[in-house]
Amino acid sequence: MRPFSRHLRTPDSPSRFSPIGEPLQQETLKDLEQLMKQRGLEALEWLEVHFGGVSGLCQLLQTDPELGLPLDPKELSRRREQFGTNEVPKTRSRYFLELVWDALQDTTLIFLELAAVALLALAFYELKVSGDTKGCFVTRGSEKEEEDKVVRWPEGAVLLMSVALVVLVTALNDWNKDKQFKNLEDQVVLSQKGKVMRSGQILEVPVKDIVVGDVVPVSYGDMLPADGVLLQAQNLKMNESSLTGELNLVKKSLDLDPLLLSGTYVMEGWGKILVTAVGPNSQTGIILTWLAASAQQGRLEEQRKVLEWANQGKSMIKPRHSYSKAKPVLQKKLTKLAVLIGKCGMLIATITVVILVTYFVINTFVIEGQKWTYGCTSVYIKYFIKFFIIGITILVVTVPDGLPLALTQSLAYSVKKMMKDKNLVRHLDACETIANATTICLDKTGTLTMNRMTVVQAYIGETHYQKLPKTNSIPDVILEYLLKGIAVNCSYTSNVILSKDGKKLVQQIGNKTECALLGFLLHLELDYETERNKIPQQSLYKVYSFNSDRKSMSTVLKLSSGDFLMFTKGPSEIVLAKCYKILNKMGEPVELTDTKKKEIVQNIIEPMTSEGLQTICLAFREFSDLEKEPDWDREEDIITQLTCIALVGIEDPVRPEISSAIRKCQRAGITVRMITGDNLNTARAIAFKCGILDPHHNCFCLESGVFNRLICDKRGKVEQKLLDRIWPRLRVLASSSPTDKYMLIKGIIDSDILGERQIVAVTGDGTNDGPALKVADVGFALGITGTDIAREASDIILMDDNFTSIMKAIMWGRNTYDNISKFLQFHLTVSVVATVVTFIGACVTQDSPLKAVQMLWINLIMDAFASLALAAEKPTEALLLRKPYGRKQHLLSSSMVKYILGHAAYQLTVTFVLMFVGEELFDFESGRKALLHAPPSTHYTMVFNTFVMMQLFNEINARKIHGERNVFEGILSNNIFCTIVGGTFALQFLIVQFGGNVFSCTNLSPDLWLWCIFLGAGILVWGQFITTIPSKYVEPLIRLIGGRVEEKIDTVCPVESMTEDLLWVQNPSRIQNQKRLIKSYHSYFHRSGSQIIQSL
Repeated sequence: MRPFSRHLRTPDSPSRFSPIGEPLQQETLKDLEQLMKQRGLEALEWLEVHFGGVSGLCQLLQTDPELGLPLDPKELSRRREQFGTNEVPKTRSRYFLELVWDALQDTTLIFLELAAVALLALAFYELKVSGDTKGCFVTRGSEKEEEDKVVRWPEGAVLLMSVALVVLVTALNDWNKDKQFKNLEDQVVLSQKGKVMRSGQILEVPVKDIVVGDVVPVSYGDMLPADGVLLQAQNLKMNESSLTGELNLVKKSLDLDPLLLSGTYVMEGWGKILVTAVGPNSQTGIILTWLAASAQQGRLEEQRKVLEWANQGKSMIKPRHSYSKAKPVLQKKLTKLAVLIGKCGMLIATITVVILVTYFVINTFVIEGQKWTYGCTSVYIKYFIKFFIIGITILVVTVPDGLPLALTQSLAYSVKKMMKDKNLVRHLDACETIANATTICLDKTGTLTMNRMTVVQAYIGETHYQKLPKTNSIPDVILEYLLKGIAVNCSYTSNVILSKDGKKLVQQIGNKTECALLGFLLHLELDYETERNKIPQQSLYKVYSFNSDRKSMSTVLKLSSGDFLMFTKGPSEIVLAKCYKILNKMGEPVELTDTKKKEIVQNIIEPMTSEGLQTICLAFREFSDLEKEPDWDREEDIITQLTCIALVGIEDPVRPEISSAIRKCQRAGITVRMITGDNLNTARAIAFKCGILDPHHNCFCLESGVFNRLICDKRGKVEQKLLDRIWPRLRVLASSSPTDKYMLIKGIIDSDILGERQIVAVTGDGTNDGPALKVADVGFALGITGTDIAREASDIILMDDNFTSIMKAIMWGRNTYDNISKFLQFHLTVSVVATVVTFIGACVTQDSPLKAVQMLWINLIMDAFASLALAAEKPTEALLLRKPYGRKQHLLSSSMVKYILGHAAYQLTVTFVLMFVGEELFDFESGRKALLHAPPSTHYTMVFNTFVMMQLFNEINARKIHGERNVFEGILSNNIFCTIVGGTFALQFLIVQFGGNVFSCTNLSPDLWLWCIFLGAGILVWGQFITTIPSKYVEPLIRLIGGRVEEKIDTVCPVESMTEDLLWVQNPSRIQNQKRLIKSYHSYFHRSGSQIIQSL
């Protein structure tokens, strides 16, 4: 039965229909909601009974099924008010107090909080306790302490205030990250586009602006932006697995199943739908609303079930055997290093506390002969608490809880900047993984070329036209076939719009190959729009849509005589092989022998393809004098015995910047490969133009058939050993299918022939590119020409389809890696110096020269502030002058270890000189052996101030990690860095001069300030000396502390398999907070990223 033969019937109850502008009745809205819950024949029956069929629904929603809604802003606004906007519900941002509560869960901060509370309790307890406390103190001066004990309570209060400051800064950082992700979400929502028909025009509008009553055209590869009822359809098949879990394609038609649901994909055919539900009222919106409510109320089990239901069908675009991508290298390395540092910090802190307690007990109760009396209890407990606080401060400084903050901060900053460079990052991990890419597999069209196609040569009437022919040189019969064959056998959404002034380029809308053919018709002065008006889309009898398996498109027309006429277009080598006749110079069909075919291939097709042209064959077939209608489902019997109309050569110019971009890529240690559906000659010509192929290199191109024969065994199965012989030198794979693409990428990833696991990035635009995009370490979907399914399977979306944007993504990825390394070398230097100073000071003088409050301030400098300052460094071209780091290379390079040890040596020398002989050099009273509650000393204030000055100047040194000498290069262009360093210096001045007992400081004279700054700035000069030392001297130490153990490809995230070790690093709730932010960002783009712009 012919599609669309069913006429739209008029409803039986016209009185129910509202006039324009009148709101629908409440019961009618409920009917619409109930309609979208029906399926199959039940939906069809409900539509007939309650709305009078599709035409009745159109009248009810006041929509013209042919022209769509009017372009009236007031009418569109009224519909949004009545039916809602097409935006999925968002989960609310976490309240600031919730982030504060998470920050308070940190284990080390809890210990400090308990210690501070104990100090406060003992301070007030000692004021009330009765008994003689004289003779309890282990040092002289107890009478002075007794006089000052009324002010001892601030010590605990200040410690609590310091913890509160750390908590607030941590929560503020988390809140800022959450805000950044929300802003990014808003940008994505604004950039999402969808097609609608309004006032008879097909327009691209933001998806959120689609309203109930809109007429939306859908075609192969689209994801539906809203729920709707089918108006027209041609062989429409949907993938509804994301909602139902059913993997089989569902055929949609007006007679069987007219309902289409948001979030489902068009896998074949085309159609037009009438939107009946948007946003939270659509089926996807209902699920997301439930999910958001479950998350808000803490119903985790319900949330898990809804997520499982909503994502059941995603396995359809995965390979048959489940495959997990390799986990990001940097996260794995940071986790291992953090575990090692955390264990060392815990060990040092424990040893310090044990030594202090042991020394105190022996000295007080054995050597001095003191006795533990009731009156001395609070005094002795205060000493034990003091020792405990010293150990905790060592742990606070040593434990690298700033590493996840620095990583997340750097990723968030990079993602925001990459958006401006036309890279929309859907998965945060991809931003880091792309830094280590060793292979990039590219499509040709759009990525390497400008995707502006034009017909430049033609073979018509057995004549080869090197330049486009004029209309009068082609017989009228052939012109008629060209007009009808191109006009109806191209998607009706493809159009060419000429510029009014004739100076600008024509505007191509839709498929660019089809636009080139339509432009060819305009060159021949043939009006394809008039022809389409004569043959509207709904009158097409049968359409065989283009897909990667068919590699051609055919359209069948039913003539008034009852006969059928079919037009076919596709790659010349495929369609020409199915032709048995060709139109001659007179426009008459003559026999096309195999010999003639070979001559056409050798003399016409090969010369065109050698110039880089894509060749398309146009053909037709007549079905006349038939006893019965052909079985249109038997394509092998239908698309054969064709008559060739013409061959055309289509040019897609190579982007002018591609050659230099690929050279940079190769210099950066990345191999570029091209995988294209074009034939071998075209692919080879483009590859030479782009620089992918070089005649001086021992590389080669292969066609799909040859490739499959070389990599498969006798049983037809892919053999990894055979593939390993091919892929290292393979640069171009031509005439390839999505299966070939997947096999090559999977084979490169699984190979170990080069001694190291390859990191593969791949571009894709088609629906069947999903498996390749999924299996690749980083999948790039084309934002302009790519389908929604390709975008859903990708990690990054190229919003301009340009290869140079991939290069920018690599630069940002490498910049993220380097920024983390900069923070790491700065953090470890501070951590080593602060830990050693505290440990030695505590063991020698029974006190730490850096007090708990000061250590918390230092911790803020080296964690929160440094992560912000060093994460904001911008990428430069120099990042492309080195090869990828590789999965085996240890996180700490030789130059970084040299940096850490060298600068730690300088800082320890300066600090210990000030500690032990500072009073002699600068003539002030020694702060060593101070009383338990002695006032701040000038001695230890200078030690603290000099230590902080060295960190501020060392932060400048930390900007370079590869031994560069000019550490000031580009510093003024980094406003964030300058602001943080300058602000930290200002705060340090206020702390020293006005902090008083709160920060255990006393104000310093101007000359002492100058000495502190001079000693701090000396580390810049020292850094130049460190740079001159060869890095080879520290390589044995690197192997000792890190080794070069090969990292296997994990199928389980290493973070999840190291739960016990992570307890050494950070409280689990803090880590969950970091993961929650990333996961919220990740899940958002899983539901909305697939609707990204078709064009900017």
